[in-house]
Amino acid sequence: MTGRPLRVLVVDDNEMVRRSICEILQSQADIEVVCEAVDGADAIRKAREHMPDVVLLDVTMPTMDGLEAARILKRESPSIHVVIVSQHDSRGFQWAALAAGVSGYVVKSDAGRDLIPELRRIQRLRLSA
Repeated sequence: MTGRPLRVLVVDDNEMVRRSICEILQSQADIEVVCEAVDGADAIRKAREHMPDVVLLDVTMPTMDGLEAARILKRESPSIHVVIVSQHDSRGFQWAALAAGVSGYVVKSDAGRDLIPELRRIQRLRLSA
């Protein structure tokens, strides 16, 4: 892909998961991790400050869960793409995420395989808009 790097905010309450996701993203020259957050409320604060292109959100987190954070992020900044990265591999969570306005859903156990293709899809959407 050409142009500026895709700027990503990584949100998960588990530091090891955040680190793993960041390692996947940092393997790509055109993807930049602009910051990390530990819960939904922290994600909203950091998104306001850093204005990422994409926010990768866990669903189950303390203080504010990922679905509530997604709704707020999309309301405040409709151009931000939100992708849920969750351990929950169920249609119910996927439908709830879509209802919250997310752009995609990746199961954590498949992140090594599915996360970069999902971000490439979002890059294409952004370039064609």
